[in-house]
Amino acid sequence: MLATQRRDEIAARIQADGRVLVAEIARTLGITPETARRDLDALESAGIARRVHGGAVSANRSSLIETAVAERTDANADGKRRIARLACQRLLASGATSLLLDAGTTTAALAAELVATWPHGDGPRLIVATHSPAIAQQLAAHPSIEVHAIGGRIRGVTGAAVGAQTVLAIAGLRPDIVVLGTNGLDATGASTPDPDEAAVKTAIVAAGRRVALLADASKLGETSLCRFAALEQIDVLLTDARPDAPTTHALDDAGCEVLVA
Repeated sequence: MLATQRRDEIAARIQADGRVLVAEIARTLGITPETARRDLDALESAGIARRVHGGAVSANRSSLIETAVAERTDANADGKRRIARLACQRLLASGATSLLLDAGTTTAALAAELVATWPHGDGPRLIVATHSPAIAQQLAAHPSIEVHAIGGRIRGVTGAAVGAQTVLAIAGLRPDIVVLGTNGLDATGASTPDPDEAAVKTAIVAAGRRVALLADASKLGETSLCRFAALEQIDVLLTDARPDAPTTHALDDAGCEVLVA
């Protein structure tokens, strides 16, 4: 097979699947890994692919694009508030008293809703652990919410603590409910662009007795580079729009409850 034919074949795979791996290309096309890497480099130079560790993704995909948290705060703010209200009504109605809250703008909306609605005075205490300093500060304003801040290296783009220290601290927790945000949710699961963020989210999923995912309409049908949860690991999805048909069918097959605000 000529180099141009190989690269056309690789480009077609990238367009169809969104990404390719060097090892897979080498095996299926009968070429060396070095040749596969050169082909991917050529496709990147042509603007068709973007090289990542171990392979390449489509240059047109947003799987590696991560918007700073300050830029995302006002995006679909009303939808996020509705999701937050629904989460307060449904997730805490069973008498849960401990919560592990992921970083993110939709989870921050939930924190604001908790501060506004959780009973004061002699009401029940709520224990919330989070690896987001901003969310911890939000929650600390409420006298009946006990906040546990999880430390680690702070990523500037998300304002979240990540790294081995963060993952280890989360692994020692067993809250009633864990609540996560996501950059993408499709029929294969929930995903995020950064491997360090994905590692923390994976640890959060493993820690929960019940796992809830908050995802506004902009996240539905989207896929980022790193998957951190299969649909079977998510007990309930709270969103402000109905997912597309393939995702809906996959959620049903996985036994994941879907609540639309």
